[in-house]
Amino acid sequence: MGGRRGTRAGAVVTACVWTLAVAVGAAVLPAARPAGPVARTPAAAPAAAVRAPATCVAPEASLRPSTADGPAVRRIKERGRLIAGVDQNSYRWGYRDPATGELSGFDIDLVHAIAKAVLGDPGKVVFLAIPTNQRIPALEKGKVDIIARTMTINCDRARQVAFSTAYFEAGQQVLAPKASPVTAFDDSLEGKKVCTAKGSTGESELKNESHGASVLTVPNQLDCLVRLQLGQVDAVITDSALAAGQAAQDPSVRLVGKPFTTESYGVAMNLKDEDLVRRVNAVLEDYRRGGEASPWMLAYRKWLAADLQGITAPPEPRYRD
Repeated sequence: MGGRRGTRAGAVVTACVWTLAVAVGAAVLPAARPAGPVARTPAAAPAAAVRAPATCVAPEASLRPSTADGPAVRRIKERGRLIAGVDQNSYRWGYRDPATGELSGFDIDLVHAIAKAVLGDPGKVVFLAIPTNQRIPALEKGKVDIIARTMTINCDRARQVAFSTAYFEAGQQVLAPKASPVTAFDDSLEGKKVCTAKGSTGESELKNESHGASVLTVPNQLDCLVRLQLGQVDAVITDSALAAGQAAQDPSVRLVGKPFTTESYGVAMNLKDEDLVRRVNAVLEDYRRGGEASPWMLAYRKWLAADLQGITAPPEPRYRD
């Protein structure tokens, strides 16, 4: 491991500095963080909450779109800001651009589109950096209106938060150094140390089948890349979309094997905010519309096409009522 650490010192320093930068301050431009949790309009009987069916077969099926204002949308309009939980260390998705100091990426563009639709101004957003394992608590405690943070829709999460329709599809995959003997999510991991984010789908998959690897969990996926660069772990398990961004940051690592899951990313909201779920789905309908010239395809080409090639269209939405 010593030789690899020496030849990649520059990449390690860059990633470590990046990690220190993202650890400072959760609230980001343009407005100050609200003093307390998101105020929620009382009432909404439990039956009105957006709950997954008792038998969860298709958790990516969401509520049909609507532009009607309900309690959650009125709350956001009265405040004058959308409070969005995002990542700020996932390259290409949600990251702080070191040249400008501003948040950029595919998820960030989507948040701006939601703010424009609800408030008439894409800049009326308060961004909060939320660690992977704090995404659901942030919604349950009312710290944010939405989470747009490469969050995979699944049955367990759909019992705790409400999801929009899918806005991207990816899968879990292995990231390893180019010279590594690790070849896929298989027995080549035996005896190796694998890193993944706490609360992530990768952690769940490794609990089900570790292939003989020991597992290290960290708050954010970028922490795994730093540990991989330092030689503290042998591989990383994360979404293929996030792994592609990490490989773009450090050309000495690569994706190995094939994605071993199929996952849909959704915008997450509080279970009681049914009107907001429908409004976000209306935004996504417009975001997908327009073929090659759609806002979705423009964002894909801007942020993701270089590392995730071959995608020709956004995922088709599924609705349950």
